[in-house]
Amino acid sequence: MLAAFRSRSQESCQKPVDKYIEYDPVIILIDAILCKTQAFRHILFNTSLNIHWKLCVFCLLCEAYLRWSLLHGSKQSSDPADIIRYTKEWEFYSMFGLASLELWAFCGGVLCFLWLVVGLLQSRPLELSLLLRGLLLSCYGKVLLIPAVIWEHDYSPLCLGLIKLFVLTSNSQAIRVILNSSRRLSLMAVCVGLLSETCVAQACKKLPWSIQDVLTFD
Repeated sequence: MLAAFRSRSQESCQKPVDKYIEYDPVIILIDAILCKTQAFRHILFNTSLNIHWKLCVFCLLCEAYLRWSLLHGSKQSSDPADIIRYTKEWEFYSMFGLASLELWAFCGGVLCFLWLVVGLLQSRPLELSLLLRGLLLSCYGKVLLIPAVIWEHDYSPLCLGLIKLFVLTSNSQAIRVILNSSRRLSLMAVCVGLLSETCVAQACKKLPWSIQDVLTFD
C-alpha cells in the first residue's frame, strides 16, 4: 500500500518521493553527518544497509582504544603500528567489554522508555528491531575517537565531549525519523538511555569487587 502511494505521488508531481535516490552516496553521507531528517529517512527506510552490527563492533573497538590510551596516559604512542600491539593486551579487551556493557545499557534504556511511552501509553506500533538498527547506525560518530586520540592536544577533552554530543544528537534524530515523533520525545529517550549508561558505568566502578579490576587482573 505504501509503495502504491509513493508511486502515485511520484506520478502526480513527476519527481521521486525520496530525492536521495538520485544522489551520490558521498552527498548522502555529508547530509547524514549534518543530521538532516531526509538523509536519515533515506538510509533507514530506502536502503538495504545492513552493516549496523559491523559498525557497532568497529565503534566499540574505537572506544576501547580511547579508554585504553587514557588508562595508560603518557605511556601511549601515536605510532599507528602500535594499534596492532594494543589489541594483544588484556586491558584493551576489558575496555571493549565495558564499552559494550555501557552501549547495551544505553540502547536498553532507550528501547524500554519508548516501549513504555509509545507502545503502552500511546498504543502505537513499535518496531524494536528497526529502532535498534537506527541507534547502532547513528553511533557512527564514534569513529572520530581514533583521530581525536592520535592527534592528541590540549583540547582533547573538549573534542571528546563534542563527539559524544554529536553521537547523542544523531541517536535522537534516528529515533525521531523512525517514529515520526516530536523532538522532545526523542531527546527524552536519549536522556533516559544516557542516564542508564551512566548508572551502569558508575555501578561497575563502585562494586565491592570492581569489574574493571577483575578484567584487568589488578
